[in-house]
Amino acid sequence: MSLAIFDLDETLIGGDCATLWAEQMGRLGWVDPASFMQRNNELMDAYSKGELAMEDYMTFALEPMAGRTPEEIDHLVEPWVEDFIEPIIYSEACTCIARHRANGDRILVISASGVHLVQAIAARIGVDEVLAIDLQVINGVYSGATEGVLTYRDGKVTRLLEWLDKEGENLEGAFFYSDSRNDLPLLLKVDHPQVVNPDPVLREHAEKNGWPVHSWK
Repeated sequence: MSLAIFDLDETLIGGDCATLWAEQMGRLGWVDPASFMQRNNELMDAYSKGELAMEDYMTFALEPMAGRTPEEIDHLVEPWVEDFIEPIIYSEACTCIARHRANGDRILVISASGVHLVQAIAARIGVDEVLAIDLQVINGVYSGATEGVLTYRDGKVTRLLEWLDKEGENLEGAFFYSDSRNDLPLLLKVDHPQVVNPDPVLREHAEKNGWPVHSWK
């Protein structure tokens, strides 16, 4: 049995869940849609260039949730996943996960999005184990801050190594599927890096190193 690790945004789904949730917060009336999405898109542009400080994005993205309970957020996320995420799940991703599961591999989603979104989306795809950005809860409500190491760039490696130690697992024979240059630190750690719909920097790196490149739609 090996690990089959998957990024989420633009890898398992054809979109970015944090941006789609930002749009949902606008529909809920928690933010001004125009100004909030303008700032969201500026930060996401920095992400696509490999220039984003994830702490900056999370401070921005979590502010509308501050003071709300995890139960309230979960109650709203579930129908949002059904309405906005399920239609953009890549069928090839589901087939790939099923193939790994049939081979006896352990499936893990690791994402630089908030766990409040990643857990629900992964569950809809049939994956129970996730590593994502954890949110701080104080006195039963979200504080608007994160906690622990963020699962972003080298932070994905750090969190994964901690998880491996806790679970008694290792990376021997592991696969990792991702679309983003930001995941190069983890792609370089596994025996079987797999590139899905890559950005230009990751595509160049994959072609230079002979990594498989998948086109999922």
